[in-house]
Amino acid sequence: MNSHIIPLFLQNVGKYSQKEVFRFKNQQNIYQSISWKDLKSRVDNILSSLHVLGFEKGDMAGIFSQNKPQWLMADLAIMAIGGVVVPFYATSSADQLLYIVKETNMKLIFAGNDEQVHTALGIMGDDCPLEKIVSFESTLMDDTRVMGFDTFLKLSVDAGVSLKVEDRVNEYHSDDLATVIYTSGTTGEPKGVMLSQDNFIHCFDIHDERLAVQTSDISLCFLPLSHVFERMWSHYLLHCGAVNVFLENPKEVIETLPQVKPTVMCAVPRFFDKTYAGIRTEMNKWSPIKQIVFRWSIKQGMQALQYRSKKLSLPTGLALKTALADKLVLKKLRSIFGGNIRFMPCAGAAINTEILKFFHAMGLFVNFGYGLTETTATVSCFTDHEYTFGTCGTIMPGVEVKISEQKEIMVKGRTVFKGYYKKEEETAKVLSEGWFATGDEGYMDENNHLIMVDRIKDLMKTSVGKYISPQKLELILSQDEVVEQLIVVGDNRKYVSALIVPVMEKLKGLAIEHNIFFNSDHELVGSEQIMKIIANRFDELQKNLTAYEKVVKFTLLPEPFTIEAGTMTSTLKLRRSSIERMYKPIVDMMYS
Repeated sequence: MNSHIIPLFLQNVGKYSQKEVFRFKNQQNIYQSISWKDLKSRVDNILSSLHVLGFEKGDMAGIFSQNKPQWLMADLAIMAIGGVVVPFYATSSADQLLYIVKETNMKLIFAGNDEQVHTALGIMGDDCPLEKIVSFESTLMDDTRVMGFDTFLKLSVDAGVSLKVEDRVNEYHSDDLATVIYTSGTTGEPKGVMLSQDNFIHCFDIHDERLAVQTSDISLCFLPLSHVFERMWSHYLLHCGAVNVFLENPKEVIETLPQVKPTVMCAVPRFFDKTYAGIRTEMNKWSPIKQIVFRWSIKQGMQALQYRSKKLSLPTGLALKTALADKLVLKKLRSIFGGNIRFMPCAGAAINTEILKFFHAMGLFVNFGYGLTETTATVSCFTDHEYTFGTCGTIMPGVEVKISEQKEIMVKGRTVFKGYYKKEEETAKVLSEGWFATGDEGYMDENNHLIMVDRIKDLMKTSVGKYISPQKLELILSQDEVVEQLIVVGDNRKYVSALIVPVMEKLKGLAIEHNIFFNSDHELVGSEQIMKIIANRFDELQKNLTAYEKVVKFTLLPEPFTIEAGTMTSTLKLRRSSIERMYKPIVDMMYS
């Protein structure tokens, strides 16, 4: 068995040769393919040019770019030369970049567009080890510190160096450090998660037992490759011989899906939240008859789930109704995703159970699971033959999970990371005798399904000593269609409050329905009448909660939380501490 990505890559090059491996849009906006043979040639070229630049085994190289074939080409070539890949989010700030560059003593970065080149150039100076930027597409070539990708590839040609990946096969070892992935840092200082080649390979092995990815499969790569989820999924597709289609701008995903018609792809809960909201918005524009047919069809799908989730055959009557529902509505809904999806791995955050059921009811198998960067992604997930909503599925083969006395999820296995880069004290806090303390509260149900309750460090304690789960509240209140984004606050406060970014179209619809006049979005979100209406709706959603758990006050915000503003991570998680700090005057007003 291969214990390193590169021998595995070579094996598949020999097996698939002329078969398509990558697809991307060229400058003319036309899809273009890359074969396995072409990919191997390009990786050899990058490997050779890295050698000319003096890059050696153990050196760190950054990749700071949107998703594109060159991202994974560079990834493979850096590992092929024995280097360590350090990915950056495409939206990383100069401060984030400088911190990681200095900690890893990084001398080389592969950058994407002009903006990323500008950011990287901005940190170069006397106390920064960065020496060279290789740009995939930038036009900023008037600086000697920046080298265009084509120029970089010519380095080896001009120097007469022609290294091959296979020349170094005997130098590869399973314990080689493959990558250092810095956590997105929702709180505190970023930490570099060290993953070895063995972590990668064992991750592939256990997914082979759980998933059925085929050489005929096509996946759309739209989550950031800098995140462990899309990165490991993309390498797993290489392992399986499937096709990966790159999307540089994730905001174009809904428009792109019908063009690419993927059969598999990974996603995060936020993607399904947004898509669900879009579907509901469209449905509300339909005639009453069409809405009745829609709801009836979804109801048949929901009833079918009771059987499908246990791999049972549908009763004849329900099978006939479901077939009609599929013809009338469900098939059309699936066409939003291209119409060919077999399954969609989903992780990264909690997901609203009703939304998850909705997508399953329309015939889209969302393979929901739980995992972390430190566990090389997946710890547990649904299986196609048995799953329970409200859980994170069953534990992956080869992975051990136990629940500590403090109710913390503990993970052990060959996918668990080696530690945090240059942070022995932080490593010792979470790794002991092979067990990784995840920082997540959870438990196992009677059928050995994992339930993740909340981040332990995110649990809030009110000033009267009551513990609150913000995630639980956020999922409950987010069921209201007027909520676009929501974050609960209340740590060391006398009651719980919330900051809410509304769906402005829904809010305006409420105003029209109740004859509420407004001149601007700012005026609308501050309307006392609107606040009363939403408060009544929230009271209904929170009716089964204890008094101390309930959101007592809330503020509507006219602007969304964004990556650019520093209030969201690149994987679309809200940065709780940053939001509370940025909106402190507004939060304080709710307690004045």
